[in-house]
Amino acid sequence: MSNRTLAILKPDCVRKNFQGKVLSKIQEAGFKVLAMKQIRLTKSQAEGFYAVHKGRPFFAELTAFMSSGPCVPIALERNDAVATFRKTIGATDPAEAEPGTVRREFADSKGENIVHGSDSDENAKIEIGFFFSDSELLG
Repeated sequence: MSNRTLAILKPDCVRKNFQGKVLSKIQEAGFKVLAMKQIRLTKSQAEGFYAVHKGRPFFAELTAFMSSGPCVPIALERNDAVATFRKTIGATDPAEAEPGTVRREFADSKGENIVHGSDSDENAKIEIGFFFSDSELLG
C-alpha cells in the first residue's frame, strides 16, 4: 500500500547546496514528490514542529539549527514510505549510517545530519500537514 512521509532537507543541506544530490537519491529509492518548497522556519515554528522533543537536552540546539537558514520540506509517497525513507537516509549519526545512505554520504555530524524523516505513519501525516495544505499535495 502506498503511503506518505515527510522529508526536510535541513539548513546544512541547503547551505552546502546538496538539495539536488539528496533529492536524486530520494527519487532513485522510488519516492514520488507530492509537494516541495524552500522556506525559512522561525525559531517559534521550529519549536512547534519539534514540540515532541521539548524538554530533551538537544531541543534548544535543534530548533536553533532548524531556524538558522532555509530548509526544504518535501512530501513523499511510495509503498512503506516511512520505513523505506529512514533506511534511505541512514542513522542519525552519519558515522553509524550504512554506506550509500544520504547521511553517510552528505552529513557532517549527528547535530547537522542533512535531512529529517518522519518516524511513523501517524507523525508523517501530522508533519506533512504542518508544511502543506491538501491542495498543495499533488500526486
